[in-house]
Amino acid sequence: MSSSATETPAVESAALDPAASAERAAAPVPEPAMATENAAVPVVGGAIADPALADPTRPLVSAAAVPQQAPAMAGAAPTGAGGPAQWPAAWPGAWQPRTAAVPPSAQPWPFRAAPQRIPSRSERVPAPNGLLAATAAAGCAAAVLVPLDRPGIGWLLAGIAITGTVYAVDRAARNAARNAEDDSDRSDVDRVDEGPQTRLSGAGEPGDARDDVASDRAARADQAAAETPSSANTGPVTGIGGLLPAGLGDVPWGRVWWTGVALALLSVGAFRAAPWLFVLCLAGAAVAGSLAVVPRSAYGAWFDVLAVPFAGLNSWPWLYRAMTRTRERVGTGTARVWWSIGAAAALLLIMVPLLAGADAVFAGLVDGLIPAVDVPAVMRWGAVFLVAGSGVAGALYLLAGPPPAAVDDDSHSGQGRGVRRFSPLEWGIPVGALTIVFAAFVATQVAVLFGGDGYVQRTASLTYAEYARSGFWQLLVVSLLTLAVIGVVLRFAAQDDVTERRWLRIAIAVVIGLALVIVASAMHRMWTYQQAYGFTLLRLLVQVFEGWIALVYLMLLASLVRLRRYWVPRVAVGAALTTLLALSVLNPEGFVADRNIARWQSGKPLDTYYLSDLSPDVLPATDRLPEPQRSAIANAVRERLKDDSWQGWNFSRATATR
Repeated sequence: MSSSATETPAVESAALDPAASAERAAAPVPEPAMATENAAVPVVGGAIADPALADPTRPLVSAAAVPQQAPAMAGAAPTGAGGPAQWPAAWPGAWQPRTAAVPPSAQPWPFRAAPQRIPSRSERVPAPNGLLAATAAAGCAAAVLVPLDRPGIGWLLAGIAITGTVYAVDRAARNAARNAEDDSDRSDVDRVDEGPQTRLSGAGEPGDARDDVASDRAARADQAAAETPSSANTGPVTGIGGLLPAGLGDVPWGRVWWTGVALALLSVGAFRAAPWLFVLCLAGAAVAGSLAVVPRSAYGAWFDVLAVPFAGLNSWPWLYRAMTRTRERVGTGTARVWWSIGAAAALLLIMVPLLAGADAVFAGLVDGLIPAVDVPAVMRWGAVFLVAGSGVAGALYLLAGPPPAAVDDDSHSGQGRGVRRFSPLEWGIPVGALTIVFAAFVATQVAVLFGGDGYVQRTASLTYAEYARSGFWQLLVVSLLTLAVIGVVLRFAAQDDVTERRWLRIAIAVVIGLALVIVASAMHRMWTYQQAYGFTLLRLLVQVFEGWIALVYLMLLASLVRLRRYWVPRVAVGAALTTLLALSVLNPEGFVADRNIARWQSGKPLDTYYLSDLSPDVLPATDRLPEPQRSAIANAVRERLKDDSWQGWNFSRATATR
């Protein structure tokens, strides 16, 4: 391309003026500016203008570094030792070299925007007043009340103390939030009363200004009811203070139920002495307490069950920030007082032992005033304090920033949200095969039930007790696997039209019916086996567990009416905890001893060694035995008993020592 094709009209007009030409000849050629760091490279037509600038070790030239003064000449671009000079950007139509873009990370600090920091959840969750005091009080109460080595009434007292602290802090936060909202609404009304009494509506008609306050208040209430705090949000997380309403009609009975179940399970330690039973009750109380704090969330039943323990670990940064704010509010004067107390304690720890070693009389006085420190006991107290304090902090943390609430999305109206659904043919093949196998098995069970021991001996060459023993565990595994299959089918089966839902209900109902027959067969086998070989705690617990599986099957059968199963997990957990509580009232060790003694009275052997290895819960049933069997069992049980403190008082152990 010729040079005339690239010249602008302004350049052509300047070339016709002789005076301008002389001026241009006398004008000095501007030297290129020195290169600066982090500058852009002049690019012409997609290539670097000066090949020397491609050297990465050489500083680059940017448009910002070139002096933006207009040269006295006009026309072609001047040249110099450093290459073509830049034209001023203000010249219209002048040639402008493109500069390579500089990434933001390569820019110096004053020109680089700092990345936006998303606050952590512990920073967004508000800390209620009394958080630190409640955590410390609950930890101290648990450390004093809980007997770690045995069931006792102290566990129930500690549970009541923890429940009371959580309720007190939540209620205070609720009242504070309500009062703050009332004050805000009152200030809005006062501000409206002081201002003009009319407003212009959208159509230009006058209206009462109080309508704005009322509408704003209603909008805030609707927004608070619609929004659910989530850990994924970057705004402040709020939630404490609205969970325990004042009216009896608005009492969250679900929370009351779970709290009552938790305390009832803790009370088992006051009247049952079996350690294994109380461990199960303690775990159940922890689950019930977590479900009392967390409503049904979007994260599922497993999260709800384990929410409080994990929140207790995650709440430590939250507690630390609350401590920091408290220290800033109190000021430095109190901190200096605590430092002075620490210095005085350090001096006493050094001086008192030295003076006690120097004088025997003073040493006796010190021994009488200072109790002996049991290091293992102190470590146990510290562990209980941390666990109880973390539990209270985790509960308050979840109340202040609750997880997002679950949505009823398992009905047929919620299908098609990006989840791969199975057509009736896809899920019908495995379910149909399972139905055929179950039907054949149930037919054999009916023959065994009516044929009895003679039929079993002719077909399997086994006694009826041996037959029952050989099949129970397999049937238990089959029951559990069938539950998993039904859950997967209900979760992923297509339910878009009436026909698909009808076939799904029929197929799952048939499988559940056959599975219930299998569960009944397993329970009958275990009962027959115990009558033949004796009753043990493990066999009793497995049979009770099989009964709970039957309850879960019945819940799934009830959920087929509307094909909504969102309520099944919580109800199943509640049924399990209720079964555990009923088992505690039944006294499982006493029940096992009573059944074995009944077998002995019918002429079968009695394992006194097994009964003597149980807890004092077994002693009431042994009163039916004659001597020397009764004394052998009772003496072996009483020899293992230790003196109880008031925290470890237990009714079963107290009556066993009489």
